[in-house]
Amino acid sequence: MSNIIRSGYVAIVGRPNVGKSTLLNKLLGQKISITTHKPQTTRHRILGIKTTSCAQVIYVDTPGIHEKAKRAINRYMNREASSAMIDVDVIVFLVDGLKWQAEDELVLQKVAVSKVPVILGINKLDKVTNKSSLLPYLQQMSKKMPFAQLVPISARTGQSVDVLEQAVLALLPQAGQAFFPEDQVTDRSERFMAAELVREKLMRVLGEEIPYELTVEIEKFERDTGLTRISSVIWVERPGQKGIIIGKNGQQLKRIAEQARKDMEQLVGGKVFLQLWVKVKQGWANDERALRSLGYGDDYQ
Repeated sequence: MSNIIRSGYVAIVGRPNVGKSTLLNKLLGQKISITTHKPQTTRHRILGIKTTSCAQVIYVDTPGIHEKAKRAINRYMNREASSAMIDVDVIVFLVDGLKWQAEDELVLQKVAVSKVPVILGINKLDKVTNKSSLLPYLQQMSKKMPFAQLVPISARTGQSVDVLEQAVLALLPQAGQAFFPEDQVTDRSERFMAAELVREKLMRVLGEEIPYELTVEIEKFERDTGLTRISSVIWVERPGQKGIIIGKNGQQLKRIAEQARKDMEQLVGGKVFLQLWVKVKQGWANDERALRSLGYGDDYQ
């Protein structure tokens, strides 16, 4: 670790569903943040730590910044994303291809007042069918603010992610120190990651509305010889949602548990015995106290 030449924190920000978590996972070469096709999948700041022979980059994955923050949980997510831009060395502002929207403008207003270099990452390049439209778009974007660099990428395929990574490294402070041990890849505990894996499967399996009205709490996480026992509660806001998640004869909940268990076994590197329960806590998503009790706070790891 004595050969570290550059080190620092890099916030990955943008509106919901632009591919921030997919980018983090690609940069690290492993899954740290959960991903789905639904917007607002990420709810917490998550650090992804990449240490090489000469650098340590601490990427900060953030919830998508969005306009309609009527409920407490949405306000919490916006606070998490905004606070992630404080005390970082570089910001990567990620946008979805050539689709500039009102919420991108909202993010722009926040990054424009930062005192650190901002790289604009134009993601989902693999889905831009008319490549000739890319250059005029880049010229248009360059007028919005003095970006340090504009880098078209595809986080999904990995196209030009190395170019983005080199752009980040060039902007990090020199002669920095390593902030974390070289074998650490995130600041989050296995307990936190297990809850996120259950929520990921729920978001992928369920329809449009319910995933935003549920959260997951790990009640028990016990390691034994060759087996990890995990008990998890899925909290919903309304009684009718409980039956939808459980499904006919419990089949849907069983399928969710099976998918989550397989990922958990990769996470812990061994066998997992997983129990899932579904319970109702009415109005949890709009109750600041309930949110804190369910882990939506700075001290939740």
